[in-house]
Amino acid sequence: MKKIIISVLVAFFTVSANAQGSSIFKGYIYNGEYQVYINMDLYKNNITVPNQEIYGELPGYFGANRDTRKWLFTSAEITDSTTAKLEITNDYGSEDLEATLKRLPNGTYELEQREGSTMKIAVNRKWVKIPKKIIFTKR
Repeated sequence: MKKIIISVLVAFFTVSANAQGSSIFKGYIYNGEYQVYINMDLYKNNITVPNQEIYGELPGYFGANRDTRKWLFTSAEITDSTTAKLEITNDYGSEDLEATLKRLPNGTYELEQREGSTMKIAVNRKWVKIPKKIIFTKR
């Protein structure tokens, strides 16, 4: 009887640990300085962009509180337990880039723009460039 109980407990903790690890690249992360966010599910690739359902289900998108335009994650590849490689395009398809998203040891996320266009948002009718490296917190 003890072996069964111990086996069940070990299985429970293993499943719990795997479930927690698999939610690293799922959810909503936010940067307060630029008032930008990422909504993502890099596991199921089932995120629909609000008011832009024509694009179908995607791994996620980058948006801003002060701008209705979105940057769409056209593909996402989880390269290791804390890093994902993203291909991103604007919602017009006129600009694109490659980026990495890393979960840092302190629980924050770092989006680093690598090759291609620079992400930007419109604020008060002016373009604001998003830094090449920007930190997000989970919400």
